[in-house]
Amino acid sequence: MAILEATGIFKSIDTGTHRVEILRGVDLQVPAGQFVAIMGASGSGKSTLLGLLAGLDTPTAGRIVIDGVDITGLNEDALALVRGRKIGFVFQSYQLIPTLTAEENVLLPHELSGGDVSAGTARARELLTSVGLADRMDHYPVQLSGGEQQRVALARAFMVKPPMLMADEPTGNLDSKNGALVLDLLIELNRREGTTLILVTHDQSLAARAGRIVTLSDGVVTSDVLKQPSKEPSGVAAQ
Repeated sequence: MAILEATGIFKSIDTGTHRVEILRGVDLQVPAGQFVAIMGASGSGKSTLLGLLAGLDTPTAGRIVIDGVDITGLNEDALALVRGRKIGFVFQSYQLIPTLTAEENVLLPHELSGGDVSAGTARARELLTSVGLADRMDHYPVQLSGGEQQRVALARAFMVKPPMLMADEPTGNLDSKNGALVLDLLIELNRREGTTLILVTHDQSLAARAGRIVTLSDGVVTSDVLKQPSKEPSGVAAQ
């Protein structure tokens, strides 16, 4: 059964002088537990598509169903509720709150959902330990390197055990060493948590780790390849 279904997705914007068609009739079904990489050149519409699938924006036309919930036409409050319960996010720019410690940043989604504080604190610490930041929990973002900040963002994304994780160029701001570490951690956490992973990237080596590659060009799907995922290590030693 598909955890995400997108049917006939169009997205256009009116510049005042003409209409720009960003997505032109995209169909996508993603089974639960699948790791999908969405690829395409700059301007192909891949990040726009991810934003629509995540309920961060609304399509001009089409229908999107997330884990059985039709989000088409929902108001912002209802969309926020779906996002909070169904989706974890990892952004290229980390999006950490500078006035909160690493632990507080990871705990935030749990607190916003009204969860028990003691149970949430235990999970936040477990997640930070799993990404190699056991000794950085009380540090603020400014005290962390880029790679460490992205690891905090990974832990935060998994905090409420969402059925889906969406990542937009999660290693784009990192050097090759830290990028490889973050990717390994992302895949390891995804496997451990049993999450469906939808990742936007232009990096061929990153996409090669996925079990399915969907390619966009000029707002349409030009290729959709299901493949055997490469064999991954059973564990990752974060440093």
